[in-house]
Amino acid sequence: MSVKISVLGSGSSGNCTFIATSQTKILLDAGLSPTQTQKRLKAIGESLENIDALVISHEHADHINGVPGLLKKKRTLPVYIGRETWAATQPFIQSGALEFISAGEPFQLRDLMISPFAIPHDAVDPLGFTLEAEGIKIGHVTDLGYVTELVIRRLMGCDAIVLESNHDLEMLKVGPYPWALKQRIMSREGHLSNEGASRFLSESFDGQARYIVLAHLSENNNHPDIARMEAAHALQPRGFDLQHLYVGCRNTPSPLIEV
Repeated sequence: MSVKISVLGSGSSGNCTFIATSQTKILLDAGLSPTQTQKRLKAIGESLENIDALVISHEHADHINGVPGLLKKKRTLPVYIGRETWAATQPFIQSGALEFISAGEPFQLRDLMISPFAIPHDAVDPLGFTLEAEGIKIGHVTDLGYVTELVIRRLMGCDAIVLESNHDLEMLKVGPYPWALKQRIMSREGHLSNEGASRFLSESFDGQARYIVLAHLSENNNHPDIARMEAAHALQPRGFDLQHLYVGCRNTPSPLIEV
C-alpha cells in the first residue's frame, strides 16, 4: 500500500500536483493548460479520465488557469475550493460540481482525508493541505510568505512534503523585477525564499518525512541547483537521505514518488 505523488508543474507559469491512493486520484491546483496537464499525466503513466477531483489552494492564475479547460474535457469533475476563493474567480470557474472547503475543516474523498489550513499569502483565502490515506501523510504548502507556527504543526508527522522554495534573496534583489514586485515577493504575504525553506528544514522540521519536493521556484530569481544546495545543507546534518530531495520543474513532472 502506498500513496503516490508527482509535481506535474511548478512555478509562475503553472502549478499542479498529482496525488493518488489505491482508490482516489486528485490534482491539487490546475494552473497548467489542459494539453500540458494531459501530457504530463501521460508521462507518469496516468490520465485525466482517472482523476476524481480538483482541489484548489487559491485564486491566482498560476493555480487555476487550467480549470475551465479541464472541466470542458471532463464535465463531471468535482472542484473543491474555498467559497471566497471561488467568488474571487467569477465568472472564470463555473461548475455544477462545486464543493466548498474551509481552513480547519477536513473533508473525505473516498479513502483520502484532506485537511486544509490557513497560510499567509496575498490571496483572499489561501490554503495549505495535508492529505492522509493508508497510514501515509503528505504535506503540501506553497505560496506562503513565511512558515507560521500553524504550518509547522500541520507538517509534523508527514511522510512526504511539497514545500515552496521560491527565490534566492540576492538574485531577487539584483534582478529585473520592479521594486514594488520585489517587496511583494519578500513580504510576509509573498513567497517563501530558499533561505526561509532551509530555516524550516534545519530548525522546525520534525525529521519524519522521507521525501521532500521543493516547489514553485522562480524562473528569474532562483536556480534549481541553488535551491537544492541550500535545502541539502539544512537536511544533511539531520541524516536525511538526499536522494529523496527533489526539485519541482516548470516544464516536466517530477518523478512519481511512492511513499
